[in-house]
This record gives sequence, C-alpha cells and structure tokens, in this order.
Amino acid sequence: MNLTEEELLFQLSQPNKRAAAFSKVFKTYQERLYWHIRKMVLTHEDSNDVLQNTFMKAWNGLDGFRGDSQLSTWLYRIATNETLTFLANKRLRNINSIVDVEDGLLQNLRADTYFDGNEIQLKLQKAILTLPEKQRLVFNMKYFDDITYDQMEKILGTSVGALKASYHHAVKKIEKYFEEEE
Repeated sequence: MNLTEEELLFQLSQPNKRAAAFSKVFKTYQERLYWHIRKMVLTHEDSNDVLQNTFMKAWNGLDGFRGDSQLSTWLYRIATNETLTFLANKRLRNINSIVDVEDGLLQNLRADTYFDGNEIQLKLQKAILTLPEKQRLVFNMKYFDDITYDQMEKILGTSVGALKASYHHAVKKIEKYFEEEE
C-alpha cells in the first residue's frame, strides 16, 4: 500500500504507528540516499555507515521535523550533512593534505569489491575527486541523481544561482581533466 507523503507524515506523528511508518520511509529512501552518499565517500562500507547514521538522525529528529520541506528534502539534507561530517572527520584523522585524502578515497574505490565500474568510470570518479567538496556534491546531485536546482537549494541552503555556477565550474574542471589526461 503506497501512502501519500501527508499520510506518511501523519503516521510518523502517531506514537503507535511511528515505527511501521518509519520502516516505510526507510524502504522508500534507502537506495536513493545510499547512492547519494556513495558518490561522495566512494566505498560500500563507509556509505552504509553514513546511511545508518542518517536514518538514526532522522529517527531521533522526527519530533523536530515541522514539515516545512518535503520529507525527501529533509532526508537528503541529513544525508548530505552526515556525508560532509564523515569526510571532514576522515581528513582530521589523517591530518594529511586534501590530495592524500582524495587519493585514499580513490584507492579505497579501486579495492572495493562492490565497485564494478570500468576504467572510464574510474577516471570519471578520479576527475570528480579533484573538485572542491561543494562542487563535487553539486555535480553528483545534478549529474547522477538528476536533482533540480530548486530541490538542491532546499537541501543545501544555497541559492540557485550559486548552485548553477558550482555545477558549471565543476563541468569545466572535469572537461579540462579529461583533456589533460589524453
């Protein structure tokens, strides 16, 4: 039985229906959020950890969800923040240069048994890793997830104009990366 977002939100507000409704939320958004996270952290294990943290934060924050945005927007915002926190913590633990951290992410991707991409996909991921974090996030959301700028504005709290500029710069940097690699 598919529920509308309003019906789902109503069930989430009912203590006796909350767990079952959250299970439906999890089933509905788990795969999309996993891939959103995976494009930033690159490995299956790390993605699962961040996804688990995302749903724990969502569960614990249900009472604070006012419904000002769509449920999907709220979940993407939590997933994005958890991903950025994970990456920041990884950098702090390694206290190496950002290049070393990005190289480490790429090495983890190559070693990940769940990555089944070919050399071109690996090259694209390497190009994406050269982007600043915000451009990488915007590029992934637009290019892979086909999220609109209006939705991104709500998720990331950044203007549509800034998002379009970030995406444009990201595309130009990736194109330049491929030209230099030839």
